[in-house]
Amino acid sequence: MTADPTSGPVFLEGAGVRLRLIRESDLERLHDALSDLANRGRYFPIGLMSETTLRSQFDDNGFWGEDEGMLLIVDHDDRLVGEIEFYPITHYLQGYELSYLLFGSEHAGRGYTTEALGLLVEYLFARKRVNRMQLNIHPDNAPSRRVAEKAGFTYEGLMRGCWFHHGDYDDLEIWSLLRAEL
Repeated sequence: MTADPTSGPVFLEGAGVRLRLIRESDLERLHDALSDLANRGRYFPIGLMSETTLRSQFDDNGFWGEDEGMLLIVDHDDRLVGEIEFYPITHYLQGYELSYLLFGSEHAGRGYTTEALGLLVEYLFARKRVNRMQLNIHPDNAPSRRVAEKAGFTYEGLMRGCWFHHGDYDDLEIWSLLRAEL
């Protein structure tokens, strides 16, 4: 596993996937994948970003900062599989929320997300002074719940009616992993 985002194109490497920083040459494909609502499915936020905004954010920090970042999930042939992110849970809680998205159903069921999540969690616990990683999962999102379980996360409870999505207020489950549980 390469643990330095400045050391080359591969950032973190597992048996089936690689996580790497976004390059300028990725922006068009990334924008297309993020704009495809079919990729987002029923449980991923449906907000869209213009290509101009995406490029501006890339120009600002390459989608990688001290307390938040986005990495591409690619296979060993550098084919785009999805993306994974981390960001602070909220300003008054210590830890990171993690989010992931596969770009197409052909990537589902192959373990890519579970492996990507494990790689990012391991990296963040090794580099950051945090004790908690958190996932917020829609109760009907069985594949994401399986990812959380396989990655060692623990179900903590339900936040009722907290997420406005597709015109309704939906519940979200809270799943967490503490440093000592890794």
